[in-house]
Amino acid sequence: MAPVTEKITPKQIAELRARTDAGMMDCKKALEEAGGDLDKAAEILRKKNIAKADKRADRQAMQGVIESYVHFNGKVAVLVELNCETDFVARTADFRELAKDVALHIASAAPIAVRVEDVPADVLEQEKRIYAAQVAEERKPDHVKAKIVEGRLKKFYEERVLLEQKFVKDDSKTVGELVKQVAAKTGENVRVRRFARFELGGS
Repeated sequence: MAPVTEKITPKQIAELRARTDAGMMDCKKALEEAGGDLDKAAEILRKKNIAKADKRADRQAMQGVIESYVHFNGKVAVLVELNCETDFVARTADFRELAKDVALHIASAAPIAVRVEDVPADVLEQEKRIYAAQVAEERKPDHVKAKIVEGRLKKFYEERVLLEQKFVKDDSKTVGELVKQVAAKTGENVRVRRFARFELGGS
């Protein structure tokens, strides 16, 4: 006799769709795979959507918007260029909201670069020297020193690189994951190209 599997209800599918914005059939399959567990199903969809977005990353993205944000106190302002593949997607509510969210995040979190590879070489070398000096003073065994420096460098990226930072409005995801979710939803390559952050009295 075949094993009885839990029946997925329309209510469960509707709830998962509301949480993830995924298609009905994708939600049904994810719920079946997760045995009806909404949290597990949401995680399954999230991983699949991010994987799809990664495959689009090499497609040309020349359309988009330049979004601006000025903090309420008038002391911090941001300009950010967010790109996609078509003008149609650039005009959608999801894309516009992402541009606004990224601009707000940059104002709050003050990243120094969009991607890890964009961090200036002199800044990177300085950080490595600092971490190496710290490890030397801590008198750690030689075989773990490099791993400790690497771990601290990873933390530096998470704190200072835009796509690696935790999103200020939802720290369960990084800004990079947020961008990939919108890319998955729109079906296009979506990328943050560049930004400028201005702070009154700053350098």
